[in-house]
Amino acid sequence: MTAGEQEARGEDDTDRSTRAAILAVCRLTARHRGAIALATTLTLVASALGLAQPLLAKRVVDASSGQQPLWPPLLLLTALFAAEAGTGAAGRFLLERTGEGVVRQLRHTLVGRLLRLEMREYDRQRGGDLIARVTADTTLLREVVAQALVDLVTGAVVSVGALALMAWLDPLLLVLVTATVATAAAVVALLLRGIRTASERLQSSVGAVAADLERALGALAMVRVYRAEQREAARIGARVDEACAAGVRAAKYAAVMSSAVELAVQGSFLLVLVVGGLRAHGHGHSLGDLVAFLLYASYLVVPLSSVFRAAGLIQRGMGAHLRIEQTLKLPVEPTGPAAPAPLPPAHGPALGPPALELEDVHFAYRPGRPVLRGVSFTVPQRRQVALVGLSGAGKSTVFALAARFYEPDAGRLRFHGRPAAELSRDAGRAGLAIVDQSSHVVRGTLHDNIVYGRPDATEDEVRRALRLARLEEVAERLPGGLHGTVGEHGATLSGGERQRVALARALLTRPALLLLDEPTSHLDALNEAALTAALKDITEECAVLVIAHRLSTVQHADRIVVLEQGRVTACGRHEELLTASSVYRRLATAQAVRPAPASANNSLARP
Repeated sequence: MTAGEQEARGEDDTDRSTRAAILAVCRLTARHRGAIALATTLTLVASALGLAQPLLAKRVVDASSGQQPLWPPLLLLTALFAAEAGTGAAGRFLLERTGEGVVRQLRHTLVGRLLRLEMREYDRQRGGDLIARVTADTTLLREVVAQALVDLVTGAVVSVGALALMAWLDPLLLVLVTATVATAAAVVALLLRGIRTASERLQSSVGAVAADLERALGALAMVRVYRAEQREAARIGARVDEACAAGVRAAKYAAVMSSAVELAVQGSFLLVLVVGGLRAHGHGHSLGDLVAFLLYASYLVVPLSSVFRAAGLIQRGMGAHLRIEQTLKLPVEPTGPAAPAPLPPAHGPALGPPALELEDVHFAYRPGRPVLRGVSFTVPQRRQVALVGLSGAGKSTVFALAARFYEPDAGRLRFHGRPAAELSRDAGRAGLAIVDQSSHVVRGTLHDNIVYGRPDATEDEVRRALRLARLEEVAERLPGGLHGTVGEHGATLSGGERQRVALARALLTRPALLLLDEPTSHLDALNEAALTAALKDITEECAVLVIAHRLSTVQHADRIVVLEQGRVTACGRHEELLTASSVYRRLATAQAVRPAPASANNSLARP
């Protein structure tokens, strides 16, 4: 059972009541009360016009037996019918438009919320399930807003009006009708709780289907290479079966409720027809009275059915509403002072405080399992600092903290001398660019991906980034050139090309601090050598912090920081660490890295 289901089951009966559900819908539509009030008024006017029609029908029947002219009441009846149709259509359209507006508002809110969630929440939640809350759950709520709420109000008002007129025509027949309807209402009340629970499980199961399908499609190459299509289909199929079982359970309750309403309607109609016919035959009431009462009884079917259907729909919608409310309560990244960190000039000597400084930083993703244990080092302006160490030493975690995806549990981060706590996340990231191992490439053109961080970049700036990242040949090869599409997740590009696209994107922003996580992991030897040379030019403009397992990439770094089990164990240049650090020496020996000549060929000279 999911956490959402457990929370839903833990609610008390009051929270599960139809009244609580209606209050929740009212809060949801608070900004649209004017439109809903107008739509409700139009619907009530249409219903009032409909309620007047049986009285005119009674006049027509009575007039036909008394040799009175028929055309005046017939014309009025036709006019009322046309007015009811037009007014009802206008009210229904306004409701549908309001429902779309509510869903639009909800989706905007949810999308904005999901894009600003704390990174820890993405570690806990499933992406496909979060997407389902924006799509499937809001669609169900649209039906509640566009139909259920007004149907509940207008259906109740029209039912009361019809019952009052029926009481005026024949109180005895009304008692019979009320008894059958009350029986159906009691059955419906018993079923509503089951409908709510089944709907919550259905929505949760649908979200699980979306999450598992996203998981499989996101790793489709791996799935096919390991011939796991059947296993993934079985896994997702199990989720589909759960959704089907929940849907069948909801359908069972709905079927019983529908049958109860139908039997009540048919039973009351038959009672009216038999008893009313006997009374009319005995001259207790006129035939016109019976016709009017029967019409009101038939008119009562629609509003009563709409009331029962609306109550069931609201209960189903509250399952979706609960999931949306849970999403809106997830913590987001805090906002703070908008002032950006002071950035160094693009050229000139490296003066002033370091671009990045870590002071005794501790961090753990989970309590009791520390990843960083008192890490301290600096990244001076326009210098290249490399982080090396065995897997799991904490290198990527340092990047996550520098990018403000997480906050340290203890210790301090400073950007250009300013504590990170004094800067908002946006301000801290304003002068930063990152190239991580994922090398994210989104669907669109090569140009779209490169200018993602700077949509207003000029053509010359884009061409410069292409040259620095050695992407010119890729742009020439793609159909459409720089404006050629790269496919879903950059499917038309190789791993190394995707990595260079990410590098070009980062360089285009002219960051004050550039974070490179394994920048050469997908590059061949020639491109790795070219990128190593290009880093010298890049450090003339910004500070560079690079993670590298290939020590050949960073042996010319201004400073190399060795991490071991979350601690800094050594710091210095390549030649110094070969002697001073046993960890670095083992890494260098394993890769047979030797000092390269200082006059390395720079084939990526800056234009």
